[in-house]
Amino acid sequence: MSQPPPEFTAAAATAAVETEGEVDGALASTGAGEPPRRLVLLLAVACGLTVANLYYAQPLLSSLRQVFGIDAATAGWLVTISQIGYALGLLFIVPLGDRLENRRLVTVLLGITAASLVVAGTAPGYALLLGATLLFATTLVVVQILVPYAADLAPSHIRGRIVGQVMSGLLAGILLSRTLGSLLAQATDWRVVYLTSAALMAVLALVLRTTLPTRRPRTGAPYPELLRSTARLMRQHPPLRRRALYQATMFGAFSAFWTTVSFVLTGAPFHYNQLGVGLFALVGAGGVLIAPLAGRWADRGLGRPMTAAALLTAALAFGLAGVGRHSIIALGAAAILLDMAVQTTLILGQHVIFQLDPASRARLNSAYMATFFLGGALGSQVASTAYRADGWPAVATLGAALPAAGLLLWATERHG
Repeated sequence: MSQPPPEFTAAAATAAVETEGEVDGALASTGAGEPPRRLVLLLAVACGLTVANLYYAQPLLSSLRQVFGIDAATAGWLVTISQIGYALGLLFIVPLGDRLENRRLVTVLLGITAASLVVAGTAPGYALLLGATLLFATTLVVVQILVPYAADLAPSHIRGRIVGQVMSGLLAGILLSRTLGSLLAQATDWRVVYLTSAALMAVLALVLRTTLPTRRPRTGAPYPELLRSTARLMRQHPPLRRRALYQATMFGAFSAFWTTVSFVLTGAPFHYNQLGVGLFALVGAGGVLIAPLAGRWADRGLGRPMTAAALLTAALAFGLAGVGRHSIIALGAAAILLDMAVQTTLILGQHVIFQLDPASRARLNSAYMATFFLGGALGSQVASTAYRADGWPAVATLGAALPAAGLLLWATERHG
């Protein structure tokens, strides 16, 4: 193990590394046990670049319909398959973060991501594109290994803030991916989007391999036991179940909006091209500014009231989107409100679950995020079908109903 610098005191090391694992390497402290800013920034950038691969396809759906000669519902399967793949990775790969050395695990996953993105970018048919998407989506759960990794580095009194900072990178990746994908596709071709990301993933794997401190989890439980224990955690912790369900309704609404809004923007009265769709997606990126605030709200014990506020905001956002469906200003405002609301509940939820069992953070995150993305997969596919059946008003109704259901569940909660 390399020697830490003088300013990394024993007290800081004790605060930053808890019972769930050991982190080696030269981690400079700010004096209060905080992880170095450069490491937090690297984790945020890594999460953003990686998770973006889940969302590049959303603004490209109209183009893919033309290229492969498919209808809206079939095109929507690309988003659904990516979320199903991500949920599978959350269930079967993320628990390994509590057992395997994290830096090596992250490197292997990103290598598989890069290879499968190359397959997606060169796919001659839609079926192969779906298969490659399922594969790389499964490995993109590397971000859900890096988030608990960041939580491990932070002392409890600032954990919400540190996780919020890392999540701001992840959420920026989600939001900016649509714009960047659209701009690149407009300037070149949709295949270049996937091939460019493949190169970025290969570079990122090398950077993380040489930069991340080693994290050695202390559990030696066999893999089948890890999976069983993940299911047990869901049964044992009511706050985990609740927070997962809240977020499932929110991400279902989020996916419903972003899976179908490109159809709205490319049709009457807007008739936007690929560039226009991408620029609209950039509007939602304003919501990423809420992530650090949500972390601070969590640290201050405001998780319960702010959860209700976020659920209500998401429902109202769809009301605005439905009433103002012919106004780009109304749709843009709805996108910002929705993104802010989803980010808020995500970070508040992670703050709650990371306190339940410090030795099992990766598995807690696995159960939480798997439920979250299954909700997203359902939301995107039902929204595609609803749009084909009755257009945007049906999507707006569905989108408002999902967070409203989460708010009704929140009303039965006795404790925050």
